[in-house]
Amino acid sequence: MAAQASAGLEKLTLGESKKPGGKGKAAETTSGQTGNDDPENDDSEDDKEHDGGAVDGGASGVTKKKKKRKPKKKKGAPPKSQTSPPRVLVSSLFPNGQYPEGEIVEYKNDNAYRTTNEEKRHLDRMNNDFLSDYRQGAEIHRQVRQWAQKNIKPGQTLTEIAEGIEDGVRALTGHQGLEEGDNFKGGMGFPTGLSLNNCAAHYTPNAGNKIVLQKQDVMKVDFGVHINGRIVDSAFTMSFDPVYDNLLAAVKDATNTGVREAGIDVRMCDIGAAIQEAMESYEVTIGGTTYPVKSIRNLNGHDILPYSIHGGKSIPIVKGGDQTKMEEGETFAIETFGSTGKGFVRDDLETSHYAKRVDAPNVSLRLSSAKSLLNTITKNFGTLPFCRRYLDRLGQDKYLLGLNNLVASGIVEAYPPLCDVKGSYTAQYEHTILLRPTVKEVISRGDDY
Repeated sequence: MAAQASAGLEKLTLGESKKPGGKGKAAETTSGQTGNDDPENDDSEDDKEHDGGAVDGGASGVTKKKKKRKPKKKKGAPPKSQTSPPRVLVSSLFPNGQYPEGEIVEYKNDNAYRTTNEEKRHLDRMNNDFLSDYRQGAEIHRQVRQWAQKNIKPGQTLTEIAEGIEDGVRALTGHQGLEEGDNFKGGMGFPTGLSLNNCAAHYTPNAGNKIVLQKQDVMKVDFGVHINGRIVDSAFTMSFDPVYDNLLAAVKDATNTGVREAGIDVRMCDIGAAIQEAMESYEVTIGGTTYPVKSIRNLNGHDILPYSIHGGKSIPIVKGGDQTKMEEGETFAIETFGSTGKGFVRDDLETSHYAKRVDAPNVSLRLSSAKSLLNTITKNFGTLPFCRRYLDRLGQDKYLLGLNNLVASGIVEAYPPLCDVKGSYTAQYEHTILLRPTVKEVISRGDDY
């Protein structure tokens, strides 16, 4: 989400299926066995029947054939792979709780000692829960986005695309978020951004949106997954015309450059300079006109805190600016945006993204609708970003007046869509990195990007 500048599975055994409350064929057989229902008794009865048939056959000349028993099918075995669309809990695909690591990158130069330093390794081992949550969230993100990349096609509505991604995330985390407090355990880290063409970030369809994805569109797909407040923030760009390939390649290269340069004690401004150099070494020809790819100078990467997608630090994507250093233990979203336009975005279009401010003031609200809505937001989202569709999903209606009042009171922050000039095209790629004591882990890295 953009910041604006200021393993195979274990099979169930028959014994496991006989545990109290177990379901499936084995459990049914156990509870229903009496006397001759036992398989061994069945076999002995069949033998008797066969013997009797042989005696009778001596007289009649007819031999009675032994009836073959059909093997019983096992039911209730856990799935071994993800479905399409994704609906299988990721935790059931990794029953031992060991989720795949991200890309592991050793520190260099003055920090090279960290890889083998015993003190740092001890600190790293103390972060097991932290790493497990992040890796689970990252695996969910990979599985959902890979399904999305294969199935998103021109002709689909943005609402259909957004809900497909969000349904997948909720199913794989096991948290639908319809009960108070459930969304705090896991689910969407923030609403699915589906920003088209000159719109770079923070666009998701509101109720009634009829926009249909077109073949000539360039769409940024930006969504987050969280487990216990640990948010994995990652984004990619989709296009259906090879004319935009260089634009996407420029931004992917810039993001990978930022990921490579990031590390403990690295200055934010140095990362920005490297990103801009990579980004602006590309150009793209569209409709016979060649455009330089520009870094969007007022969009940044950012640090991530528990239940808060935007922390206090920003990573520029142009040279100059913040000389603050990255520190051990921090989590960052390295995201870059390239544009064929001015390389500068402004608020535009209808707002859909919102979040309760971490430092929300304690003010007296006069509107009863604002008080009621704030209670709903606090109990269901806390400081996690949400959108209007999420309020609709909880059964809220006629809430816009109250929502605008919360924004005006400084309690809720509105994140309007951010757009470059009309006629331009923008692209985005993003990864989440963990600055562990011993190594840098690109937690959201996948085979796709």
